[in-house]
Amino acid sequence: MFQPGAEDRFHLRMHRARSVVLTSQELVEIRAAQRTFEGAYMRTALSLFSFSLIILKIFTSEFYAIGALFAVYGGAVLVCAVYRRYQGNRQFFTVTGHDGEVAKRFRTSGNTVLILTSLSAAAYVTLIVLTWQLST
Repeated sequence: MFQPGAEDRFHLRMHRARSVVLTSQELVEIRAAQRTFEGAYMRTALSLFSFSLIILKIFTSEFYAIGALFAVYGGAVLVCAVYRRYQGNRQFFTVTGHDGEVAKRFRTSGNTVLILTSLSAAAYVTLIVLTWQLST
């Protein structure tokens, strides 16, 4: 309950995350990562929400299941985006453990990619099943 916040636990060049002054190269690196990963996931989630609204507004009631599928899929991608942002904060800073040991490890986004791949596969299979049911 009384654990220090992330801005107090994460350090970069002996500075806490809340008071670090980044060089221009570090800023470019962080912005590129945010634009590539966090922005892409958020844009995808917004696109899925928009597409689900279009399906729900334009098409007849037979397509409501497909619209709901895209809305749920957009929500899942949004959760992945939040998780990716949480993971991304750990890539640039070092963490001081309880024993005083400084840990600096690079962590790839393999977890997020695996989660998003399984979500996408499940959504596409469900979409194929729903489309198949429309034709019969």
